[in-house]
Amino acid sequence: MEQLLKNIGRILQHKPLDSIQQFVLCQSWQGKTYSEMARESGYGSDYIKQVGSQLWLELSEALGEKVTKKNLYIVLNKLDQDEIPQEQNQPQQKFTEDIKVEKTSPDLATISEIKFPNGPIPLDSFLYINRPPLEELVCSEIMQPGCLMRIKAPRKTGKSSLLNRIIAHAKAQNYQAVCLDFQEADEAVFVSLDKFLRWFCINISRQLNLVPNLDDYWDAEMGSKVSCKIYFEAYLLEQIDSPIVLALNEVNLVFEHRNIAQDFLPMLRFWHEQSKQDKIWQKLRLVVVHTTEIYIPLKLNQSPFNVGVTVPLPPFSLKQVQNLAERYGLSWAASEEGAQRLRPLQAMVGGHPYLTSLALYHLRQGKMTLEKLLETAFTPVGIYSQHLRELLSLLQAEPELISAMQQVVSTTRLNQLDAIAAYKLESMGLVQLDSNHAHPSCELYRLYFSQEILKQNHAHDQALLLEEQPQQGKGRYDNALGKFVNLHYFKKYLETEWQNWLTKPSLLSVILCEIDYLKFYSDTHGYQAANSSLQLISNTIYECLKYQATLIAHYDETKFAVILPQIDAWGAVGIAENIRERINQLAIAHIEPNPEASSQLQRIFDYVDGKTRMWHEARNAIAERKSQFDGIPALVLTVSLGIASATPKHQNTSAMLIAAAEEALFQAKRKGRNCVIINSALS
Repeated sequence: MEQLLKNIGRILQHKPLDSIQQFVLCQSWQGKTYSEMARESGYGSDYIKQVGSQLWLELSEALGEKVTKKNLYIVLNKLDQDEIPQEQNQPQQKFTEDIKVEKTSPDLATISEIKFPNGPIPLDSFLYINRPPLEELVCSEIMQPGCLMRIKAPRKTGKSSLLNRIIAHAKAQNYQAVCLDFQEADEAVFVSLDKFLRWFCINISRQLNLVPNLDDYWDAEMGSKVSCKIYFEAYLLEQIDSPIVLALNEVNLVFEHRNIAQDFLPMLRFWHEQSKQDKIWQKLRLVVVHTTEIYIPLKLNQSPFNVGVTVPLPPFSLKQVQNLAERYGLSWAASEEGAQRLRPLQAMVGGHPYLTSLALYHLRQGKMTLEKLLETAFTPVGIYSQHLRELLSLLQAEPELISAMQQVVSTTRLNQLDAIAAYKLESMGLVQLDSNHAHPSCELYRLYFSQEILKQNHAHDQALLLEEQPQQGKGRYDNALGKFVNLHYFKKYLETEWQNWLTKPSLLSVILCEIDYLKFYSDTHGYQAANSSLQLISNTIYECLKYQATLIAHYDETKFAVILPQIDAWGAVGIAENIRERINQLAIAHIEPNPEASSQLQRIFDYVDGKTRMWHEARNAIAERKSQFDGIPALVLTVSLGIASATPKHQNTSAMLIAAAEEALFQAKRKGRNCVIINSALS
């Protein structure tokens, strides 16, 4: 292939091939169809065919005979290489030569240092997997004068890792490289366009080792955009002799500030257009990187997102998954049998780079089999629970997307979706499109969202049913129990996430809560009234916890369990006391008010006048009455709560934390119930 490209370079001396032309040429030489090229590269098949047609035309003109995709091999093979003019320029360095990190056989010591997958893969890491022809295409494109390249994909698909390697490649070519990450910008930077562009120019100047000199070029009368252009043109580009690669990462954060985006993005587009007619702007090579979960109504003819080269990030193939598994030290993956074992994993996550790495990391730990990982992958206790919840929250923000996703996962046939909904779901990485027909991008999403949407539909049906029933107690209530998991899931989730929390230690609290004497209430008022009261209490607990709790479980009819990440014991006490007081305020009475008993209690309270034996005397007064509620310490339904906190370490476990919380709950009941007790043994 290298020799082929050299020969073509000699033939087309004054028209060097760009990256996509090189790709089409090499794939055609190997006998690939345009459709196969489109699938491998992420480009549309019509565009690939157009590039090919133009390439064959240029070769035909240069050689003086007709060149087509079919006769390419014959025509080029019969050429006498002596007749081909000598190349005038040295070939570029290859991508992997620039970075020199393509290690395929890491030693055991290196494998033992593998960390939890989080953030971009370092340049010197052997865990980076090339996805040909992706890396070669982007690094070739960055060499083109005045290029504008857009790398867009959902979160955690390798955008930042690829960007770091583009920058390394540019530096290896003796280019100046600047990387501006908009995550570093304070919120105050986005107050106005002028403030934003000044911040933009100052940062770039400093990374180019130039003294910021804005005052000499900034003119309020001309406006911020023109001032910024002049600053680049007359100062930055003038001072630097070599090409400048300007990489803009997390541009999606600019999208969220429409007052900035509507001017900044068209400005980038204008700079790119300037490079076609102004030589000094050809020195600037733009790389725009953004996630695709954020949408704003940009004008297509003014934004930079319909010009230049779009670079989609393809998923891992089975061979690439196998390669990565070997690098993680899973020796069994090296054989053909190992590849077949990995096939269900590749299908489950669809070759998603982060999800694949997360699975291989857990398999390397040796605490979970591949079969068990796949069995629990889509459940609340699976290793992907947090990632899946984040996607669900994005869908819930737009009801039409929930409806569209339900349509996709509810049948095995291809679904024709509304064009906008289809585009958004594809941008989030949830579906793959064939025209407007969609199917889930992986089995994980199909299983999880079919389960969650079914659960939500069930909860909705239950809520409608409750609205139709006569209201009891204190007005309407929602069926919060549908939002709780069972105790088995709760414990498994805590056990699984414990390993993740070990990598970022912080306090973690668990609250166990039990409704006091609910069985007595049920025996007296009947099952229907007890169930209504349980729903009312569970809804109150959910309202108190919905912004702090990661997971809430309901079990044994009367008990609840709560995980509170990054909250210490005293923070948990405040939350628990709020729950206890809110349930007391519901005033769900064990018995109907009795005028005679109330009068008797009032006389006792008046007599003791607040002395310490008040409750003792009050309980005696209740006990003297002929009532089946002898021994109950409160006139209304209450709760008892136990708390335990710990910082996840290798010396403790999730089971120890739950056991400590259970001991605290036991002590709360022994103390008389309707109270909160802390077990500080682990904290």
